Amino acid sequence: MSVHIEAKKGDVAETVLLPGDPLRAKWIAETFLENPVCYNEVRGMLGYTGTYKGKRVSVQGTGMGIPSTLIYCNELIKDYGVKNLIRVGSAGSYQKDVQIYDIVIAMSASSNSGINNSRFVNSNFSPTADFELLLKVVDYARDNNIPIKAGNVLSSDEFYEDDYDSYKKWADFGVLCVEMEAAGIYTVAAKYNVKALTILTISDSLITKEKTSAKERESTFSTMVEIALSTL
Repeated sequence: MSVHIEAKKGDVAETVLLPGDPLRAKWIAETFLENPVCYNEVRGMLGYTGTYKGKRVSVQGTGMGIPSTLIYCNELIKDYGVKNLIRVGSAGSYQKDVQIYDIVIAMSASSNSGINNSRFVNSNFSPTADFELLLKVVDYARDNNIPIKAGNVLSSDEFYEDDYDSYKKWADFGVLCVEMEAAGIYTVAAKYNVKALTILTISDSLITKEKTSAKERESTFSTMVEIALSTL
C-alpha cells in the first residue's frame, strides 16, 4: 500500500491506462475489461485491474493537472512496478483541422508548467512519447482505418487563462491541442526509464467553440480506449 493507492503488491498490472476522471476509469474497467477488480478508492480516485483479451491491464484515475497526476505516476512506478503509462484523456483543439472527437497522439508535450525548472536550470527538457508504444498505436489505427493525428500538444497548468487568445501563439507553432498532464507523465517516465504515451480525444475546440458534455467525456470516448488497449 502506498500513500494514495491502497492496492497490495501484485494488484496493479505492468500497463496502466490513466484517465484524469476517476469515473472514466470506472467506465473503462466495466466496459472493456473482464473481471475488473477495484483496488483503490482513496480520495475517490478509482483504480481497477482486469484482463483484456487475456492480458492484465489496470486503469487508474489521476485527477486533473500535472501535480495530481505525478502523485499517482510516481507511486505506480516506485511502489507497484508499473512499466507502461498510457494517458487516455480529453483535449481542446488549437487547429481548424483538429475537430471534435478526433484522436490525437502526443508525440511531444510543450508546457507552461514550471515542473522541470528546478531539474534543468536555465535549460529546457523536451518531454516525448515512447517510440515503441507510438508505433503500436499508429500501426493499429492504420490497420483498422482509424484516422489519427500526431504531433506536439500543450500541457497547461491553467484551465482558465486571463488571455483567452493566448492559445494562438501555440497554434502558430503547430501545437495541435491543449491538455493538462502529458508533459508530467513523459517526464516521470523518462526519470524512471519506463514507457509512456498520451492518447487524446478532442472534447472541445478553441476555434469553433464546440464542446462535449461532461457525460460524453466520461463515457463515450471508446475509440481512444480501444487504441490504448492495442498496446498490450
